[in-house]
Amino acid sequence: MNSKFKRVNTDACWQRLTSMLLGSCAFLFIQTGITSARENSQGDAILLDTVTVEADGAGSLLGGGYYSGIVVDQSTGASRMPTSLLDTPASVSVITAEELTRRNADSVEEAVDYTAGVTTGFYGSDDRFDFIRIRGLDAYAFRDGLPLGLPFGAPREEIYAFDTIEVLKGANSSSFGLAAPGGLINYVTKRPRSDIFGEVYVTGGSYSHKEVGFDTGANLTQDDTLSFRITGKFQNADKEYDYSNDDEKFIQGGLTWRPTDHTNLTVVYDHLYIDSVPGSGGQPIGFDFSRSRFFGEPDYNSRGVTRDTVSLFFDHDFQNGLSIASTARYSSTNSDYGYAYISASPPDGSSIASRSFFGNDASSDVFVMDAHGLYDTDIAGVGSRTLFGVEYRDADGTNDAFFGSAPSIDVRNPVFTGAPSSVPLYSSRQTDQRTRALYAQEELTFFDTVIVTAGLRNDWLDLAETNQFDGATLSDDLSETTGRLGLTYRLTEEVSLFGSYSESVVPASIGVEPETGEQYEVGVKYQPHDFPTLVTASVYDLTRDNLTRTDPVSLQRVPIGEIGVRGFDFEAKAQLPFSFDVIASYSYLDAEIVENGTLGNAGNRPAFVPEHVASAFLNYTVPGSGFRGDLTVGVGARYEGQYYFDDANTLEVGGHTEFDAVLIYELAENATLQANAKNLFDKKYVAYGGFGANFYNAGREIDVSLRYTW
Repeated sequence: MNSKFKRVNTDACWQRLTSMLLGSCAFLFIQTGITSARENSQGDAILLDTVTVEADGAGSLLGGGYYSGIVVDQSTGASRMPTSLLDTPASVSVITAEELTRRNADSVEEAVDYTAGVTTGFYGSDDRFDFIRIRGLDAYAFRDGLPLGLPFGAPREEIYAFDTIEVLKGANSSSFGLAAPGGLINYVTKRPRSDIFGEVYVTGGSYSHKEVGFDTGANLTQDDTLSFRITGKFQNADKEYDYSNDDEKFIQGGLTWRPTDHTNLTVVYDHLYIDSVPGSGGQPIGFDFSRSRFFGEPDYNSRGVTRDTVSLFFDHDFQNGLSIASTARYSSTNSDYGYAYISASPPDGSSIASRSFFGNDASSDVFVMDAHGLYDTDIAGVGSRTLFGVEYRDADGTNDAFFGSAPSIDVRNPVFTGAPSSVPLYSSRQTDQRTRALYAQEELTFFDTVIVTAGLRNDWLDLAETNQFDGATLSDDLSETTGRLGLTYRLTEEVSLFGSYSESVVPASIGVEPETGEQYEVGVKYQPHDFPTLVTASVYDLTRDNLTRTDPVSLQRVPIGEIGVRGFDFEAKAQLPFSFDVIASYSYLDAEIVENGTLGNAGNRPAFVPEHVASAFLNYTVPGSGFRGDLTVGVGARYEGQYYFDDANTLEVGGHTEFDAVLIYELAENATLQANAKNLFDKKYVAYGGFGANFYNAGREIDVSLRYTW
């Protein structure tokens, strides 16, 4: 047992973390005093221009809407109630479309790379799926508050479909339902607005990347009762390795009807088509080839996704304190992939590597809806907001998995043998899931400074899985209750302290107890009036119980695991005076496998959990003058500390830093030329490996975009 990771030896470190949080509080108090002193000073005071963050639709019970800038002041991402982030008793990060555009993020992993507590990219060039962890645990995904499930194993989302991406840290099943205690991601779909707007862009760059996109909307009637929005992206590209392609077609259209000033009905349809590849086949251990080298099989190397989605949004404000909202989504998905990969690297003195074929063919049809109401009133001087809601989900799917041996390959002189005539089918399953939930939340505000929030939810799950080889069906009926309690204290109009206790639940294998979790968190937030800024610092202690693992003796899936994570998160987003804006974050994760049945890993650090993660992105704009337009220069850095590839802590990668950069020049009014570099210095390391092959991190990528907005 590696005593370095024993929880009993972390008390001193935990005390240091608490001291760091208290120090953050002290800093915020001092900063608040400086701000007040500046406001009250006489004589040669410098008056700064006011920077305004605009939002369209953010006041709706459905939340979301468009934000200009990188700082958001309110969200539904913690309680489903539109709430100021300063008053929210949880750590929430909101990534706006403007931030995504500036960083030229083109995947969910890139979108959340500069978010505190979030780690990505552990599978390197094996990029079939998004792999995201929050506070050391798998992150579940939601869209408009409705569940999508684990990103790992699902189609990669097209982020151009979204106005914002909300990242909630910590357990919150009482609000959103089934998810792990580390946190969740909620995508907020672009919906029609009540103004005329639009953009069109064209991008070209590394790996034969060619892309065009547009996003535009307007009113169809003079009285703003009917509006439309249409969004599209078409991409033709390769990846950084040979025999690859990365093509995509995405189209999304929405229509909003406003029969009254207090009623909105929106329907959005989107179509996603991906024609890509699942990976390079890995790199042989003990060699140092270029990232471009390919050791798979060109004729058996594809990743395809076709998905059609229809979403419905409705909200109405009765103007008497009561408002109601409902969201529904139907999606039909077909996906597949097939590839060859290095299953065993060449032994010493040889260059012949063993390979295997692996494939998958899946389809699903999912309908999910949520309806909730919010009653806002005042009771004897105490502000009260009561939320009550129901959720229903019906999901059916099939999944076929294929596996077999592939011809070996000489890594020094690769000769490809072509696609196999067939690959053995080793698993064929049909799943049927029905989920129903009731939830309620109460928020009480005392003296305009103390806010108490409580939530309770019960999920009923009917699960069935049929083995299509023999027709045998396993089923399970579950009923799980989760709760949440939060406290916020508004120390000043710009500073708040918060604490919370929250629970989570997610089903494991059929016939096995669900995995549960809980988190305790305390923190401080700072949001000054002078310029758009949100600073959050918190410490937390979370546990994931009943972690399902395969018992090495019985070979059955059993709840024999427990993981604990104690940590500290700091995040700041600020649009500063003098044309600066900055995003900065730091996370410390003290993670430990508390229990792991008979596997012998108790006391170790869980795989893929670095101890330290930090990032910062700074932009500076040189104002234009005369014929010269604005020039924005930005540079970012992402640091990820050492982590292990396995729970046994036998294989690891050291800490590493990657740099990003952006240059934006205003060619004319509303027209910009933008250049982005990711992994600017082409830092190379093994992101995952040691078992049969290695997988490198993504290499340097440079893209140039011409964009026109109106």
